[in-house]
Amino acid sequence: MSDKPRKFKGGVHPNDSKALSATKPIQVAPLLDKYKVIMHQNIGAPPELLVKKGDLVKKGDLLAKAGGFVSVPLHAPTSGTVSAIDKCPGPTGIGVPAIEITADGEDAWGAALEPMADWPNRAPADLKQRVWDAGIVGMGGAGFPAHVKLSPPEGKKIDTLILNGAECEPYLTADHRLMLEQAEEVVLGAAILARILGLDTAVIGVEDNKPDAIARLKEVAGKYNVTVQGLPVNYPQGAEKQLIYAITGREVPVGKLPMDVHCVVQNVASAVAVAEAVIKGWPSIERITTVTGKPVVNPGNWRLRIGTPISKALELAGGITMQPSKLLLGGPMMGIAQKSLDVTVMKNTSGILLIASDEVSLYTSEPCIRCGRCVEVCPMSILPATISQAVENKRFDWAEELNVMACIECGSCSYVCPSHRPLNQHFKRGKIEIQAQLRKKK
Repeated sequence: MSDKPRKFKGGVHPNDSKALSATKPIQVAPLLDKYKVIMHQNIGAPPELLVKKGDLVKKGDLLAKAGGFVSVPLHAPTSGTVSAIDKCPGPTGIGVPAIEITADGEDAWGAALEPMADWPNRAPADLKQRVWDAGIVGMGGAGFPAHVKLSPPEGKKIDTLILNGAECEPYLTADHRLMLEQAEEVVLGAAILARILGLDTAVIGVEDNKPDAIARLKEVAGKYNVTVQGLPVNYPQGAEKQLIYAITGREVPVGKLPMDVHCVVQNVASAVAVAEAVIKGWPSIERITTVTGKPVVNPGNWRLRIGTPISKALELAGGITMQPSKLLLGGPMMGIAQKSLDVTVMKNTSGILLIASDEVSLYTSEPCIRCGRCVEVCPMSILPATISQAVENKRFDWAEELNVMACIECGSCSYVCPSHRPLNQHFKRGKIEIQAQLRKKK
């Protein structure tokens, strides 16, 4: 591992717009009357429902158990009554199963997980089980079950643990504030994750546009033999494969995972969730979310419980000063546009972003002019323009040959395209069609 990070191929430098919320300390959201908890909040199998309408629950009680190894349990965000089990708008625009909790106002904990203050003496298997029992997922956006990443197959030895504190997505500052305000928990979580993997150390990667966070982490990192690595500001620096290359110089081959180059990557927010689950016995029922954008009265960072409607989060931020042109969950590069304010916060909701009408142009997609800009900025060295044309012509076999599955959907190609082609959307569609064909063959 080098002291000087490596620069990955490609990337772009959009205006980061982080000044809106970067200096705003984390605020704790007040208790709501109701929470609508979306059931399926992880990549993999959905959890299996354990409650029914009318049941009384305490804060932290199980609402659903893991539906398999690649699945995590779901816990109640507060104490109260299960007032409904129905559907609510999901982040992808379709209705999804959800559990409505009507709060009793007491916010009383149930039989919480047993604290493990003596974690250095606990078996790694017990610590990993705690991560699973707490329902922790990748909180940087993917929602991949954390315990699965901590379970390398036999023969794949892990020698490097990386915590992702890059937060390269424009506008988002939740991880930045977390690293500043809970640096001890970030480092402690890194140490616990390292113990689970049988490692003595870990490295936290942070983009250089967060010097205060880097300095704060370095103040406490030595306590647990953790190092902090500043990284060049280059989107998508926080993508797993780019982060691994920057810190270790190792390239993850197409179709392979970080484990194949002996690395595990976890988000800094996930590390804090691990520390809280182990030391305090808290399951994953809340997260830090950035609520921001030009139309927002008071952009900032809030500790929101899962099941909090977007509408309530915007109320906490003072409402809006103008009608936004677009509402996104996440940032402007990889975020998902929303059509309803009734979508609720999930474990991987890193940001709620409103885009003003004067910041968005209604582009009309035009034919590719073969300028090559998309190829220059693609961090995965694929051919975005050609793949896009393959998808447009429903040649999904051709798109697969051109390695569309290697696309990390960072949006860099769409960002630089002078013809305003919906390249990222084409790649998403191509992947869905290819996966559907594979399932059909099976």
